[in-house]
Amino acid sequence: MYDIRKEQAEDWWDVESLLDLTFAPGREALSSYRLRDGIDAVPELCLVARDSYGIIGGTIRFWPINIGNKKSRALLLGPIAVHPTRQAEGLGGQLMRSSLELAKQQGWFRIILVGDESYYGRFGFKNANFLKYPPPTNPDRLLYLALENNAFQDVSGLISRAE
Repeated sequence: MYDIRKEQAEDWWDVESLLDLTFAPGREALSSYRLRDGIDAVPELCLVARDSYGIIGGTIRFWPINIGNKKSRALLLGPIAVHPTRQAEGLGGQLMRSSLELAKQQGWFRIILVGDESYYGRFGFKNANFLKYPPPTNPDRLLYLALENNAFQDVSGLISRAE
């Protein structure tokens, strides 16, 4: 059983340690981090999961971004991480469902991420071949989710940092 709650300032070290453990050492060199540089995450959507001993088992974060020349507002999901000893317990799914519901409640309509459609498809994500992501990113891994019908209608182009 996990307590899933909003990330607090005191969670920072545990979250960063989990991200270092889960991802490659050079994770901050990825193009996703260029979209996050100097931009605050959306605090209401950043969640941590801790077990009954208070040990972090997982985390998910969201960042504001813009899409195309119209600078359509959207969220960049990620990173999402589950401790290697806690994987295959459904914790990642719990974090996804909880955060997506919060995003919808808070008036967000568009979410993009870079990941495997075979995993994220179960949450409704689809290939975003109408969007362009800063290189180097495999375009087949760029996915989108519309939290409202037609949220991506007339939305296309390059994904950029929020301003």
